[in-house]
Amino acid sequence: MQKSVGKFLASICWDQDGILLIDFIPKGQTINAEYYSSLLVQMKDILKEKRRGKFTKWVLFLHDNAPVHRALATQKKLAYLGFQCLDHPPYSPDLTPSDYHLFPVLKKTMKGRQFSSDAEVIAAAETWFDVQLSEFFF
Repeated sequence: MQKSVGKFLASICWDQDGILLIDFIPKGQTINAEYYSSLLVQMKDILKEKRRGKFTKWVLFLHDNAPVHRALATQKKLAYLGFQCLDHPPYSPDLTPSDYHLFPVLKKTMKGRQFSSDAEVIAAAETWFDVQLSEFFF
């Protein structure tokens, strides 16, 4: 048995057409309202670039009820950026497509593979997302 490279925490933003943003959180970093707010700013820039013609004055944004998502600073940043948040009722697995659709398939693909570095894990995940057809995300 070999020791695994370790686990990664990734923030992934996607829509019906595919991946918009993957942010692999540096080891030792925690996600707080400031960090999450910076991701939201990146997200707005990416939407303008990747979804020209679809991007209007506001974006319907769905995330769960994690404390960092509910923080006042995050809520202010969402309003400033023009993102309208959809309410996420508790105990609604049908509204958490990342947890029930995206991540399980990725984990299944990565299961049993040996990676010798963090860069290999990141490359494998990014490659997997790149080869998914748009129907997968729809």
